[in-house]
Amino acid sequence: MTSDKTIDGRGVLVHIANGAGITIQFVHNIIIHNIWVHNIVPTSGGMIRDTMSHIGLRTQADGDAISIYSSNHVWIDHCSLSKATDGLIDVIEGSTAITISNCKFNKHNDVMLLGAHDSNSKDAIMQVTVAFNKFGKGLIQRMPRVRWGFAHVVNNDYSQWELYAIGGSAHPTIISQGNRFRASNYPYTKEVTKRDYATKDEWMKWQWRSEGDYFKNGAYFRESGPPFSLNQASPLEG
Repeated sequence: MTSDKTIDGRGVLVHIANGAGITIQFVHNIIIHNIWVHNIVPTSGGMIRDTMSHIGLRTQADGDAISIYSSNHVWIDHCSLSKATDGLIDVIEGSTAITISNCKFNKHNDVMLLGAHDSNSKDAIMQVTVAFNKFGKGLIQRMPRVRWGFAHVVNNDYSQWELYAIGGSAHPTIISQGNRFRASNYPYTKEVTKRDYATKDEWMKWQWRSEGDYFKNGAYFRESGPPFSLNQASPLEG
């Protein structure tokens, strides 16, 4: 797709299934609203248009339900995602100003990846908001998993996870606010968070903070880094 586009499924039932998912690449100002994406599989590559004057080769798709690649100002809203070969949503290669909201995620392993590689510092500019989503049963990990950038995870509902809910590596900043975390009955799944590829001395410097979260059935968020400070805007004068 080219920039400045909306895919709006309101009023109809739209399923993208049993083939390739959605690729958002080298574009800006995109809205994906009210569609179902499920049973996505790897497919061969092809030519895709990213501007009105350019068509480029896209190599084989990995099987992501939605892949956001080197793009900005993208809003994924009121979508239902499940059962993809790779991730349900990947945000990679310096993408930023991304909002994922009011979506339902079910029956999947690697749910949401923000930043593909620890060595790819271009994702340091990444800013992603994950808000008002329902992370249902049958999910294992990456809700989300973050590298390098900033993730604001706010007012989501987590109904269990098999490994962890929120994870990361390469010193990302993660602010968790107003979420409900319900752990499973298995004792090794109580922790919400997971850090990878860093010693404790390293990850204790990463800013991962929890504010106003609600924890059920023994769930807990392991905080690190400096306290989170919020600079509120001044009220408007009437």
